[in-house]
Amino acid sequence: MKKLVPEIHLKNCTQALEFYKNVFGAEVKNVQMTDNVPTFQQYKGKVLHAELFLSPELVVYLADKFDDKPDISNIHLVLECESEEEIKRIYNNLAEHGSVKFELQKTFWGALHAAVTDKFGVTWGLNYSLK
Repeated sequence: MKKLVPEIHLKNCTQALEFYKNVFGAEVKNVQMTDNVPTFQQYKGKVLHAELFLSPELVVYLADKFDDKPDISNIHLVLECESEEEIKRIYNNLAEHGSVKFELQKTFWGALHAAVTDKFGVTWGLNYSLK
């Protein structure tokens, strides 16, 4: 296997991309919209595919939802941070309009750790190893 890339489908993908771009200092690339795709004409203005680069090697795919099914997910994304400053910045930005599941704190495994469900319903585990 070459790699595993998480793909998040949500309502208001364009807003989510801008939010995540700011939270993570990320770059958005390869945005494909529905506007010129004949089979998606009923969904004009929606995102078919976008790539959120958190770093050159770390990417998450995002797209708009095309159904009204409830958002039920047991998938959590865990982000390994590179510094205490980075984890605090990301934690504060995600928590601002989200829901804190596990407060940012030192853990028994020697890390700063937190879990936050953001305003789009995505749960992020944040971890920074203190070792």
